[in-house]
Amino acid sequence: MHPNSGNPHPEYHDPDAPDTLYAVKPPWDIDRPQPAFVTLAESGALRGRVLDLGCGTGEHALLAASLGLDATGIDQSAQALAMARTKAAERGLKATFVRHSALELSGLGEVFDTVVDCGLFHLFDGDDRTALVSGLATIVRSGGSYHLLGFSDRQPGTWGPHRLTRDDIESAFPTADWRLDSLEPATLDINPTPTPVAAWLGTITRR
Repeated sequence: MHPNSGNPHPEYHDPDAPDTLYAVKPPWDIDRPQPAFVTLAESGALRGRVLDLGCGTGEHALLAASLGLDATGIDQSAQALAMARTKAAERGLKATFVRHSALELSGLGEVFDTVVDCGLFHLFDGDDRTALVSGLATIVRSGGSYHLLGFSDRQPGTWGPHRLTRDDIESAFPTADWRLDSLEPATLDINPTPTPVAAWLGTITRR
């Protein structure tokens, strides 16, 4: 969620791009899980095998690991993944961190019960969004859940990534494959401070 860019992850289209996103602390790296996902965890919504999609420095994978769950995080930034592994070691938590593109999820060859996505879905539109959702259908087991936290069109201004509308989310998931359980206004914390910005929190179940 870089304030000066609508696409803070150019490496999804150029995997050979320099890995400089974390040379300076980025706005989305707040050193703790997002409050919305903490609430989900406390409600028991994280279960089984958990994938943190676009995990950055791993806070949500580590949140799952702290609950005793089998947790994996994927990201395109090798630097962020190294930070995530360091955090896991320092906290005495077991989680797997893999460099992998969110647009090629079928290539993981794994199936998960829960996928959490903090600030990734809103980076993509068009064919890329279709590829992301199609890939999710290959890795979320039937009855499993995808939890999405993304920038909302209720946030004033034009800086940052694409502001998702309710229709952006609802129309992205074919009803033959997915059931939208909830889509509610929420907040997403970003640096500095951290400052909360308007977000959507969605829970979508694989049929």
